[in-house]
Amino acid sequence: MRLLTIVILCMVLTGNVLQAQEEFIPPPARQITSFPFRMLTGGIITLKAKFSDFPDSLTFILDTGSGGISLDSATATRLKLTTILSDRTIRGIAGIRQVRFVYNQSLHLPGLQVDSLNFHVNDYDVLTSAYGEKIDGIIGYSFLSRYIVKIDYDSSRIHVFTKGTMKYPKGGFLLKPLLVNIPIMQGNVRDDRELTSRFYFDTGAGMCLLLSSDFVSDSIFIRPRRKWYATQAEGLGGKAPMKQGVVKQLKVGPYRFRNVPTYIFEDEYNVTSYPYLGGLIGNDLLRRFNIIINYDKRDIYMMPNTHFKDIFDYSYTGLGMYVIDGEIQVVDIMPGSPAELAGFKSGDVILAVANNFSKNIQTYKNLMQTPGEKLKVLVLREQGPVVLTLKVKSVLTGR
Repeated sequence: MRLLTIVILCMVLTGNVLQAQEEFIPPPARQITSFPFRMLTGGIITLKAKFSDFPDSLTFILDTGSGGISLDSATATRLKLTTILSDRTIRGIAGIRQVRFVYNQSLHLPGLQVDSLNFHVNDYDVLTSAYGEKIDGIIGYSFLSRYIVKIDYDSSRIHVFTKGTMKYPKGGFLLKPLLVNIPIMQGNVRDDRELTSRFYFDTGAGMCLLLSSDFVSDSIFIRPRRKWYATQAEGLGGKAPMKQGVVKQLKVGPYRFRNVPTYIFEDEYNVTSYPYLGGLIGNDLLRRFNIIINYDKRDIYMMPNTHFKDIFDYSYTGLGMYVIDGEIQVVDIMPGSPAELAGFKSGDVILAVANNFSKNIQTYKNLMQTPGEKLKVLVLREQGPVVLTLKVKSVLTGR
């Protein structure tokens, strides 16, 4: 550690030295490595890494909303890992689970080996089905707390630095979140009226804003005639029903966003820690900033990037489709939704959307993100192929 000594001589009439001060300055942060990442629908970040001594690369989600680091149960079985049942539990949007651990393992990122990690084991099958690619685990606080991590959405790269002093670039804003494994920030929401609350800072949430129904009910800040639409989201424990709509404004630091897509859900397992928190701010909003995460200093530095003014996703179909046994299948249809009006049935196999036969669920979801669009969807049923017309609705305009 470099020692910088500052001696201040304060002379009074007698000529005596009144004070001497010493300040310890840590060395500058040093970049260790950088590597690419991919973004899935909603802004979810995925990256490649290797587990312990196994040669195959695995796919992990980088998630500030995770208080540790985890491995998918099917991946743990495939790797023939011995898991140990613990007395710890974790909460997700659809349940509370006692968890098993794989202790003292390593994670190999490009140019970096991270040792002495305790992976808890969860079932991420619903995430794999929703995103159409195998999700092998989630990287959270156990990794992020050891380094300074920069997420650069302009270049789709993650930069990892040693702990130390760092001069943040001009043009951004420094947040000083509360930090208990998961960062908590203050935000300002406005609809029928304005209020301030605390929110999780969650890069693992593929949405802009999620509010608990208790928070919404008690705060009475949403316009009474605001229209909400039935939908659902995926997370730990499975799927959970939600309502989808917009709130008039969300402010984070000095940055204001208008007509923000928002989800409201019955937080049965108190994932959002109400009344301490109102909900979470997700990565479909956070991806509009290049972010430096410096947990050692309790700093999160946000700088607007080229995605800052991207149009929000206001699309609504009410169609729940998942990859099952290699096919894209319709599983859930929300009552009164465009999907129900179009005539979709549970069990339909989607063969093409708008003449796109890629059978890629990410591509199909992206094609369904243009409100007002009328899409021809080719589905396969027992009696043969059927063409349905899906009109994508806007949660902003209701049309």
